[in-house]
Amino acid sequence: MFTFKKKQTATTLEKIPNHIGIIMDGNGRWAKKRLQPRVFGHKAGMDALQDVTIAASDLGVKVLTVYAFSTENWSRPDDEVSFIMNLPVEFFDKYVPKLHENNVRVQVIGELARLPEATLDAMNRAIAKTKHNSGLVLNFALNYGGRSELVEATKQIAQAVQKGELDPAAINEDTIASHLMTSELPYLYRDPDLIIRTSGELRLSNFLPWQSAYSEFYFTKTLWPDFKRDGLYEAIKEYNQRQRRFGGV
Repeated sequence: MFTFKKKQTATTLEKIPNHIGIIMDGNGRWAKKRLQPRVFGHKAGMDALQDVTIAASDLGVKVLTVYAFSTENWSRPDDEVSFIMNLPVEFFDKYVPKLHENNVRVQVIGELARLPEATLDAMNRAIAKTKHNSGLVLNFALNYGGRSELVEATKQIAQAVQKGELDPAAINEDTIASHLMTSELPYLYRDPDLIIRTSGELRLSNFLPWQSAYSEFYFTKTLWPDFKRDGLYEAIKEYNQRQRRFGGV
């Protein structure tokens, strides 16, 4: 149970989600409102990410999966894509020491082979530096697409069947889940309990479609750079009002 104070009021959070997914949306619009280029918003978004990650760790969240770059984001202007691809380098160099102090472990899912060498190098250094940490897992979805993930999982299962290693009749939900990128997460925390999307958009945008089958959703008009710790608390406060039935009554 966790109590936080805001504007002279106290709220008790009795239910803390084990796994939270965040679609970090609105960086460009945040910058535009300030008459700045879109990349200015992406930079501000990194500060928000550090703040939210440490807050989630303090609350006892086990996994925080953040949608950093989708497989569809390559269609953005080249200069913006180049800037975004350099953000992990800056983030991992600047922020990982603080996250490491907070016992945060970094992981990454996505089609990583397409990422620039510098991005991959920074990512691998962050993973290596934090691999022995036992606290919150900060799981970056980087060049990630949910449909692509399901296609690749299907191919792997089909190959196992073709080799005679798997009986088609034995294929079940666990079989599919074990071939998804989130299979590297702790077994009990692979699926998000809560998915948050900032900026007012009301869609999933190809983010963890299999894993989110029974997730609770929280949408806010707050742009990602403004979300931060208080925004996370408000989302979990709303989550505490939900009754999760998983198809039951």
